[in-house]
Order: sequence, then structure tokens, then C-alpha cells
Amino acid sequence: MLERMTQTTAAQPPVSQAPFPQAASSAILEREGRYLLIRRRNPPSADLFAFPGGRAEPGETPAETALREFFEETGIAAHSPNLFATYDLETRNDEGVLVSHFFLSVFCVQADASTQAIAADDAADAGWFTLDEIRALAVPPSVLDCVERLAVLDEDG
Repeated sequence: MLERMTQTTAAQPPVSQAPFPQAASSAILEREGRYLLIRRRNPPSADLFAFPGGRAEPGETPAETALREFFEETGIAAHSPNLFATYDLETRNDEGVLVSHFFLSVFCVQADASTQAIAADDAADAGWFTLDEIRALAVPPSVLDCVERLAVLDEDG
């Protein structure tokens, strides 16, 4: 199911003049009821906690983007990406001007449980958080949506 979400930011120059959204992917890694989040260093989500992820490079599939970005931002070599959700994300400034537009594919991934996350690239910090802790953090709506949906699946599973 494609979710459309819009957030508002302070005025800033447009990220892209392209009429179409940019492809991006992120990856969810869960360990014992905790989800790996990174605190973003760069716009459009600077200082927000989010799943590791980012823009696609030319020729990459969404799954390849998710795995590459996950490794770049956490140092963890994830595998077995499984598409979980997609979002059409628009960010607009206070005047309503489109600042960024991404089509985000979110994957659940697996990784060696002994591998430690190290914040790198666009990640200022990395940490493991429960659903209740995530509810108290500054996160994009898509992150909270995914974690709440996963919690329901865990309850039903």
C-alpha cells in the first residue's frame, strides 16, 4: 500500500527541479523488540531519527539501495531484503513550495546479530529503540507508521 505523507520545513532551496519523485530506500532491522535508527545529519530529515537509508544510485534496484545505504550508515552488512512498505514523501517549506519529493521503498532486512552498528555517512548517531521510545523521538511519520504496523504483526504472529 502506497502512503502519501507531507511534512513542512523551514524555507530552503529546492532539492530537485525534477517533476518526478526521486527513488529512495530504507531498511528496518529489529533485534529483540528494538529497531535500529540513525539520527540524520542532512536535510530533508536533519536531526530526525529514521531507518538507515537514502537516495538510489543510477541502475540500482530499491532493494540494492536499501542494503547499500544500510551498510554505509551503520557498518552492518544486511541481507534478505523484504519489501514492507512504500511511501510518496513530499516536503514543503512554510510557503507550500515543494522542497523535496521521494518515492521511498522500506525493506525489512536481516543481519548477523553480533554485528554492532556504527554511525557513519549521513548518520550522526545510531541506536536501538523500542516502539514506546520511538513514539517519544523526533521521527518522520513513515518511521512511526512502519514500527506500529510491525508491532501489530508481532502481536498477531
